[in-house]
Amino acid sequence: MHDELSPEDLLRLQVLLAQDLKAVRLDDANTALVALTDKGEATVPLHPTCRPDRYMRLVQELLSGHALGSPGGYPIYLTRWTRHGQMETENLGKLLLIGEPEAVVAVVHSPALTDQLAEYAWWAMPTIENARLMLRREAVSRGRMGKVLVDFLVEHLPFLQDDHLAIMDTVAVLLASPALDAEQRAAVWRRGKQTNSYYVAFLEQAANDLPEIGAAGRDAPGRECLDGLVAAGNIAAAMLARARSAQGQAFLAAAAEVLARPETQEVVNRLLKALGERFRPAGMQMDTDPPGLEAARAACPELAAEWDAIAALARVSDALSTPIFARTTAIGSLMRRKIEPLVAPLRAHIQTLRGRPDA
Repeated sequence: MHDELSPEDLLRLQVLLAQDLKAVRLDDANTALVALTDKGEATVPLHPTCRPDRYMRLVQELLSGHALGSPGGYPIYLTRWTRHGQMETENLGKLLLIGEPEAVVAVVHSPALTDQLAEYAWWAMPTIENARLMLRREAVSRGRMGKVLVDFLVEHLPFLQDDHLAIMDTVAVLLASPALDAEQRAAVWRRGKQTNSYYVAFLEQAANDLPEIGAAGRDAPGRECLDGLVAAGNIAAAMLARARSAQGQAFLAAAAEVLARPETQEVVNRLLKALGERFRPAGMQMDTDPPGLEAARAACPELAAEWDAIAALARVSDALSTPIFARTTAIGSLMRRKIEPLVAPLRAHIQTLRGRPDA
């Protein structure tokens, strides 16, 4: 005898499928189907006639046959299409009707995702990863769901704990969203005091708009000479002047905090990349000095240590750590010992630009 749906379940499911459904999820724990309709949620308790897992598969086959015309479930070719953005918006919604988590993930990944589809996908599968992926879509970030997803991610950031890559990725997505308000932004920044990986995303995404951390522009030696070079259009001087500004000092303070105790290789790589991009003028090759550096050295020799720091930081990139990390998977204190020969000079240059060469 072939496994089949009970007559009672089949009738109730057919009545449900005749409605304008938005999304469906299968509740394996309670052996039930839950659907999102125009009137809210509708739950259909199921009565297995065979093993529960097999019965739920039969239900999924019914759903898939109704929505996609493919009773075999979520086809592999659809995985490829949706992951590569090759499915039209009008068909994306059908993937939310088959009770398949992978289909929801495919919708979330789609460049064709709309704010409304994001609402249905979020109902079907509200996870941190899905929130982060959907918030990357401008239509979602600027839509009604933008605030919903931002609030969720801010609230759930603490649950990421020691997943430093997820922390950096999540904070980066939050900073790029117009739905993140000033209070939430400040709260996320403050979390960097306990886990400095938070700062990395700020250095990547908001280098010119960092929250206040007590840094301020300083009236350092050579200011008059430096101001003259900046006025004359010297690029190297402009880089140093920016480093001396309040935002520049905030950037350096945060970078120093991360360099003092990075926890993972991803944190190190992304910080190095952010450092180089901050001090390297647009279009400058990594193996050259900032334009105007030699003229600046000659005009303001009293700033020799700072010119050296600017030149060194302009050459920084994540490629510097590649020879080290290619030979080890170490993290934490062991990793920090291995990268000390690389990191120590960078810390010294940062401290020089902060006016604390002996710190």
